[in-house]
Amino acid sequence: MTLGRLALGVAAAWGAYAWGAHVVTPACVWRGDRARRRVALTFDDGPDPAWTPRVLDLLRERRVPGSFFLVGERAARAPETVRRMAAEGHEVASHGWSHRSLWLCGPWRTGEEIGRTHALLTALAGSEPRHFRPPWGMVNAAMFGALRRHGERCVFWSIQPEGLRSAPPDLQVRHVLRRAHAGAIVDLHDAEGTPGAPERVLAALPAMIDGLRDAGYDPVTVTALLG
Repeated sequence: MTLGRLALGVAAAWGAYAWGAHVVTPACVWRGDRARRRVALTFDDGPDPAWTPRVLDLLRERRVPGSFFLVGERAARAPETVRRMAAEGHEVASHGWSHRSLWLCGPWRTGEEIGRTHALLTALAGSEPRHFRPPWGMVNAAMFGALRRHGERCVFWSIQPEGLRSAPPDLQVRHVLRRAHAGAIVDLHDAEGTPGAPERVLAALPAMIDGLRDAGYDPVTVTALLG
């Protein structure tokens, strides 16, 4: 009986720490200003040594700024790519150090995931990251305090053409263009979470960008979208 009550207590505490924290997520950023026809193309999980430079090449050709939510340990292995992002006018933002779900991180580990990445990206980009996206979209109660300490805001998305299930490039383009709206934050992936994701997003981007512009949308960074 005692062990059963202890187990129930632990489960309740974990539920409040992880699941319960999602009650606060409506206060996070999900979209930008509804009055202006602007959208933010955001990229998660990088930098990937092979695919992220190709995404940057394409964005440079199309003169489109992106917002890159970077995994700290991957950024540490590709410092020149991070510096290039900043130099070319893209936003460098945080996706945590290891891409570990915050549901599996206690308060100390959560602070490390956020703080260590914040310090690295500040050193590489030359300015502090202002935004954080939790891996897998999962938050915990300790995240909010850690973000406040580092001056970061939690940013989710309003359009996600590919999540855990792969989607071919043409379907991703149709998904984004059909759901496009003023202030949209589009969640894309320039590194593998879902196998093959960066190759598909690279194939989808030209038609996606052209379609958004043809519909009167101006691609901007998340910071510009919220400014």
